[in-house]
Amino acid sequence: MLLCAFATATILLIPADLWKIGCIPFVLSAWLAATDPEPKLRSRIGVLLVCVTILALCDINPSLSNRNFLQVGFCFSAVIILPALWCHFFDRGTIRFRLWPEKWEKRELIYILLAFPLAWIILSLYGWGNRTLFGDELFRHWTLPNTPEPKEIRRLFFGINLVGIWDELFFINTAFVLLRSLFRFRIANTIQAILYTTVLYDMAFTGCGIVIVLLFAWTQGSMFEKSSALLGVLIVHLIVDIFLVTFILHSYYPDVSLGTLWRLTH
Repeated sequence: MLLCAFATATILLIPADLWKIGCIPFVLSAWLAATDPEPKLRSRIGVLLVCVTILALCDINPSLSNRNFLQVGFCFSAVIILPALWCHFFDRGTIRFRLWPEKWEKRELIYILLAFPLAWIILSLYGWGNRTLFGDELFRHWTLPNTPEPKEIRRLFFGINLVGIWDELFFINTAFVLLRSLFRFRIANTIQAILYTTVLYDMAFTGCGIVIVLLFAWTQGSMFEKSSALLGVLIVHLIVDIFLVTFILHSYYPDVSLGTLWRLTH
């Protein structure tokens, strides 16, 4: 009941922006958490509800303007820093930012290698699916000038990669870790994947993105579950982001070689 209310509130408040309806499951999840006899559950779900509130109040969008960088950056930083500070002082040891795994598993290395062809295939299908099924040009959600400008290309590259790093720091190393400390893996991973999908849908990944981001978030949570370290999930995400930037650039400048466009970033 608690997690159903939490997931429903997340969907209604962040991408749907339905505050009047969304406040009902939000208040219900807050009440269920507050009246739970387990203090760890009260604390950790309470932290996540604060994060959902911050993200719901934030105007999440893919604009490359300085103003958007600042306002999104402030909110995104807050949902990483505040839970980490809370756990440091009141719930020590719950959230850890461990980069290197104790041991590399063969399946992790295979997953990283597969990220290269899979990222290209899935993004290609994603772009085609959005155009065909929804009449939505996915890669035009990020606005670029009509002619290539090195400054704007660099902003796109760094902006997308910074958001990618934030994704793993928040959804995996914060939300998933807090949920996993309370619930079984499948339950915790499902809820973090829903949270992951709602925020990225609100940002730009509409249409087919609901399914694709949900599956991606699930696999990232699964990888982190095995290693309890960030390096693997960060590498995979940054591989995907490199392909994403490439597809965005190609959608704006199809007559310019990608090699030329990438040289403009240096």
